[in-house]
Amino acid sequence: MFLMDTDVVSALRRPERNPAPTRWLEAQQASDVYLSVITMGEIERGIARQTRQNPDFARDLAQWYERILSWFADRILPVDVAIASRWGRLSASVGNESVDLFIAATALEHGFTVATRNVRDFAPTGVSVLNPFEDNDD
Repeated sequence: MFLMDTDVVSALRRPERNPAPTRWLEAQQASDVYLSVITMGEIERGIARQTRQNPDFARDLAQWYERILSWFADRILPVDVAIASRWGRLSASVGNESVDLFIAATALEHGFTVATRNVRDFAPTGVSVLNPFEDNDD
């Protein structure tokens, strides 16, 4: 089971830039791939920023966001007390308050692997990581 980081989800919007994440996702069972509400918040933040800078692009992103919500409807994981507690411990031990730690905490609590290009950011958490930007046999 995989929990996709925001960088992977974003790459799926523009597969012509790097087709590896799309190939990786197509090789997975849909039921094995999840998102965190944290990723949804990061995407929403990007849309809000673009609304001020480039409203047309923001509208395109908002439509894409709605498709993501539809595709992953029952595979978007919330932050519950166990995840928040794990984040607190990770934050104290790693020494930062990054939202990536919420994604790591979610994956650790569910026994998932994080799919991300940012392998180094997740390494100190002890979570299993896979980089779908590289060609893998998974």
